[in-house]
Amino acid sequence: MRTVDLIHRKRDGEELAANEIQFLVDGYTRGDIPDYQMSAFLMAVYYSGMSDREVSAMTDCMVNSGTTVDLSSIPGVKVDKHSTGGVGDKTSLISSPLAAAAGVVVPMISGRALGHTGGTLDKLESIPGFRTDLTIEEFKTQLAQHKLAFIGQTAEIAPADGKLYSLRDATATVESIPLIATSIMSKKLAVGLDALVLDVKVGSGAFMKKQVEARRLAQMMVGIGRRLDKRVQALITDMSQPLGYAVGNALEIMEVSQTLQNAGPADLTRISLELAARMIYLGKITKTLDEAREMAQSRLLDGSGYRKFKEVIAAQGGNPKVLDQFELLPNATGAQEITTQRAGYVSAIDAELIGQASSMIGAGRNTKEDSIDPAVGVILEVKVGQKIDAGGILCRIYHTSDEHLAEAAELLEDAFKIANQAVEERDLILEVVS
Repeated sequence: MRTVDLIHRKRDGEELAANEIQFLVDGYTRGDIPDYQMSAFLMAVYYSGMSDREVSAMTDCMVNSGTTVDLSSIPGVKVDKHSTGGVGDKTSLISSPLAAAAGVVVPMISGRALGHTGGTLDKLESIPGFRTDLTIEEFKTQLAQHKLAFIGQTAEIAPADGKLYSLRDATATVESIPLIATSIMSKKLAVGLDALVLDVKVGSGAFMKKQVEARRLAQMMVGIGRRLDKRVQALITDMSQPLGYAVGNALEIMEVSQTLQNAGPADLTRISLELAARMIYLGKITKTLDEAREMAQSRLLDGSGYRKFKEVIAAQGGNPKVLDQFELLPNATGAQEITTQRAGYVSAIDAELIGQASSMIGAGRNTKEDSIDPAVGVILEVKVGQKIDAGGILCRIYHTSDEHLAEAAELLEDAFKIANQAVEERDLILEVVS
């Protein structure tokens, strides 16, 4: 079996057998297949797609490329939550503490910045001292004690996906639906989950630009879970504009703190509560989804979700005081206002351009070797539908260097569209797939 032959066949749209996919995944994980050949295979998948059988086979291979984590010794139903990625999407850091405060065991296997979207691990690591490199035993101990732990991919958990995840970012294959599905589900299924809530983003700031694509991805992941006897629900949610106001790692931690204290943006709060409610429901804490919604709301209002997040920050080596004292987080050294010359109503905010601008000044990665500047990012001053006067501030860009600043500012100016009349509000939650 030769790698080049498999690339050739996939390029031409043929279906590969399970043993052929295993040859590719195992070979790349061991280092026998070089980056340039796996990059070619990823691009072939991007253009030719994969069948359900190929997706299931690849997911199985990636799960079995490392150690599967047995959580059966920890009492309670284990429920994780995952987002396909968006701009300003920090819902995992809100919904998971709310669910854990309600009694759900939440083993969060999270990722890093990918393309123009932020990564949960990068956001957490902007908290001084916070460790995401827990050992499996530390992870299990923390889950038993606190019901919530955040961990990144390790040499033990789905190492094939760890390598492919970075390579996709550097080879413009992030948006491939089969590759997204196998990446997400292999990480989740490598840990002993009972259920999973998925937030599938659609719109300019998401990898899926069209709702039909988001639906296909949601159905593919729900199908993988169903074949493996896991309870999976997926929400398809709007990402045509950034979620909340903050885009950038430390900036988003600040907004998470505000939201867990019931003082956050309405859109971010609404989606986070719905995700938490579905985690609570799938975790069998309540008998109905409406009861779960009430419980999520109560955990927000009584501050127990906020306290749970502080508890977990401390348990993972971070300083929980950052949620009260934002000056303890990395802070930018400069700020620049982006204003509008035209009065009217904000009719659109291109989330992808906001994400690209934020990444350009250091909040994201262009290559898998790039480092993240946790202090930088963008804070919106308006959202779609708001009225603005000529000279009004659209957003502020927070930076630590002048490099790429002018180019980022141009992108931000282009991201905002102003109209003479107010536009209709777009639904946040578009569909449920289960």
